[in-house]
Amino acid sequence: MKPTKPVSPSKSVIGLGAGGHAKVVIEALRLSGGHEIVGLLDPKPELWNTDVLGVPVLGGDDLLAAMKAQGVDLAFIGLGGVGYTGPRRKLYQLATDQGFQIIPAIHPQAVLSPSAQLGEGPTVLAGAVINAEATLGDNVIINTGAIVEHDCVIGSHVHIATGAVLAASVTVGDGAHIGAGSTIRQGISIGEGAVVGAGAAVVKDVAPHTMVAGVPAKIMERREAGVPGSR
Repeated sequence: MKPTKPVSPSKSVIGLGAGGHAKVVIEALRLSGGHEIVGLLDPKPELWNTDVLGVPVLGGDDLLAAMKAQGVDLAFIGLGGVGYTGPRRKLYQLATDQGFQIIPAIHPQAVLSPSAQLGEGPTVLAGAVINAEATLGDNVIINTGAIVEHDCVIGSHVHIATGAVLAASVTVGDGAHIGAGSTIRQGISIGEGAVVGAGAAVVKDVAPHTMVAGVPAKIMERREAGVPGSR
């Protein structure tokens, strides 16, 4: 299916992903204003010709080039995910490789310190807090009600899930997932590609590509880098 509605290139944005996470991103963008969401792309044919909160699902990711040809230069990543963050990272790379700018989706009820530094395309949802001199990489999700305390350093393609709390000076490597309701003690290092289970209490450093869970958190699984994900 090809887009048929004319678009306004300067503010038009296309979303990648048409699942549940796309809903909260759409609402955050609408509340913050400034963009026209012209459509969503998703590889699942059963979603094509449907809509998400009134935004049409136009087709698959192969339509990115057509949107670019129409003058749409902006995109957002509407894919969340639990655990492995590879599919979201893949989408970000796909869009940026085709020349799209990934816009920030920051809910107006999020709290951002003026000294915090955010990379490209962050998603920061309602009730989230990012405190003084925290640093975020590109394509990071700080989900609903999550707290990133002062001086934390968050790598790119990280998902800090709903209600997670990172105390001061926590370091999180690229592609890690911090599960819903988990707590990370101050000064802890979470390695690249690591997964912290929902509700875990992390009091020791977590090695790269390691899954931990429980109170206190213990190693549940080790896996090789680059575990494949699907989109």
